[in-house]
Amino acid sequence: MGKTRFYNLAVIGSFILVVLSSVAMAEDSLVLGMSTALTGPTAELGLRMRDGVMLGLERVNDAGGIQGRRVVLRAYDDGYEPQRVAQNMRRLVEDDQAVAIIGNVGTPTAIAALPIITSHGVPFVAPFTGAGLLRKTPPQRYVINFRASYVQEVTTMIRGLIEQGGIRPDEIAFFTQRDSYGDAGYVGGVTALQHYGLHDVRNILHVRYERNTLAVENALADLVYSPRNIRAVIMVGAYAPCAKFIRLAKDVGLKAVFLNVSFVGSELLLNELGEQGDGVIVTQVVPPLTGDGVPIVREYLADFKRFNQAGRPNHVGLEGYISTRLLQRALVQIEGRVTREHVVDALESLGSFDLGLGVALQLSPEQHQACQQVWGTYFSHGQTVPFAWETLPKLLKAQRGTP
Repeated sequence: MGKTRFYNLAVIGSFILVVLSSVAMAEDSLVLGMSTALTGPTAELGLRMRDGVMLGLERVNDAGGIQGRRVVLRAYDDGYEPQRVAQNMRRLVEDDQAVAIIGNVGTPTAIAALPIITSHGVPFVAPFTGAGLLRKTPPQRYVINFRASYVQEVTTMIRGLIEQGGIRPDEIAFFTQRDSYGDAGYVGGVTALQHYGLHDVRNILHVRYERNTLAVENALADLVYSPRNIRAVIMVGAYAPCAKFIRLAKDVGLKAVFLNVSFVGSELLLNELGEQGDGVIVTQVVPPLTGDGVPIVREYLADFKRFNQAGRPNHVGLEGYISTRLLQRALVQIEGRVTREHVVDALESLGSFDLGLGVALQLSPEQHQACQQVWGTYFSHGQTVPFAWETLPKLLKAQRGTP
């Protein structure tokens, strides 16, 4: 009996030590949260964003953390399915006491997170989406974006296609994901086309596929059998279905240029396409990894090597890294206790600042999107390289097989 009692006391004592240790860890660190796709068809995007954020945190913690406290990331899997987001967000906000959410991937999942963000007053920093819903005027207090919007990306494409490529609005088609992400890109595209004389939306061919599937055949058939002369296809989707659509389109002889927004993940799309990727355009919301003289890119590549991060440098990871450096810039300005409200106040107080992207960033109570820049890249001989829109006529001729 005495031995049993002693054993029970030992177990209770060990449990108390674990609890006290957990409390001490919580007090000694600042917690950031993330709900993202870690499994499923879009997992590579979520994993790369998470790894980019964690690489940024390696740099932050190596420099002493924030107020001497380590900054840690709690990342939970939502599989890019909105119905799984609420549970993750409550866990992050209520149980983990995250001071901010950073780098969540996707538009439909961001929409699912917003009610909890708003009700708990937690900063929603640099989500991996360019949706207009997160860019209201005046801005939502707790939503702080880093990247340019999908409207800005698609508008850049359309400006290049029409002004540089000489393509008419009705020669442009849209291939989009059937949800709020795809809709955001399509609506932005139509708005841009209206500035170039589009009067009737029915003159624009719009084909779609279902999220988290590769069911693109019907969309391709609608495009191939359309009587319109389609010279460019703007794609607002995930990397795997976009790659399948491009491969099948090229197999059936469609002579068009394919343009993708940044969410596709250019390296992931290129891996899927292989040799069939040449000439595919991807707009970026971060500088190209080959960009010479861009300090933040040099630092990302150096930290990637210094902290032995697995895999290869990529644009999605770079975005996560930049987003963490942006949040760090605000956190170091906070004096005293770091609260969620203090984080928002610090971000809004940054004003105009330089983070080493080669372009000025700005955040204020009236401006909650730090960067307005869109960079162009395209695939050439198995590489993602910078793209100048002035060279589009030459690319169009190559795609059509004309001299």
